[in-house]
Amino acid sequence: MSWIEVLQTNPILYRACLAWLTAQGSKVVLAWMRSGKFSWERVTGAGGMPSTHSAVVSALAAGVIRFTGFTSPYTAITVVFALIVMYDATGVRQAAGKQAEALNKLIVHLMLHGHIGEEPLKELLGHTRVEVLVGALLGILIAYA
Repeated sequence: MSWIEVLQTNPILYRACLAWLTAQGSKVVLAWMRSGKFSWERVTGAGGMPSTHSAVVSALAAGVIRFTGFTSPYTAITVVFALIVMYDATGVRQAAGKQAEALNKLIVHLMLHGHIGEEPLKELLGHTRVEVLVGALLGILIAYA
């Protein structure tokens, strides 16, 4: 069975993939509108508005609720999984992005004084609560569309 056939026969997986495509695609469009140029980094990169992670796990959980019912054990699994992913996006990954920003300032300072030749770290790792909320709402909307 090809992956296209799997998507056609699995409405939950289809909606989760559609949520990923929609959220990540909107990041590309929003970045293009802001900067006036296309960014390959926004095609696959993490962070930014909306949270693709939140959109995918919310579509997954909402799809499971829609097709198996709210009392299904699969609902419990996917809802807990979604909450962990969204918590991580605003907590751990957001903190890692702030640390990367601080380290990049240090790297630039050391580079200016000829003491280091490191490349800057990626700073856009996590999400704000609004980015996670918008991603979650997008995923739920796609699951029920």
